[in-house]
Amino acid sequence: MIIIGGGVVKHHICNSNLMRNGADYSVYINTANEFDGSDSGARPDEAVSWGKIKKTATPVKVYADATLVFPLIVAQTFAASYHKSKNHVKNETS
Repeated sequence: MIIIGGGVVKHHICNSNLMRNGADYSVYINTANEFDGSDSGARPDEAVSWGKIKKTATPVKVYADATLVFPLIVAQTFAASYHKSKNHVKNETS
């Protein structure tokens, strides 16, 4: 699951994963800190303790403005996939 921001939406998305024995992947992108006890500020390890994220998963919390960081994450994902497929084709022709 990729959660941009937090609050009520984050709460319900995480709870829905509780019903399927936890999410396999988890990325939180927000600027909330843990100090105020808010749902937005909760770290992924808290969701692991509730079973919302699987214990075998490697959850990530990115402390940044999502409007800046999310496009970079998506671009890097597509770039990595592109280069991986390009190298695969190159190795088959060699």
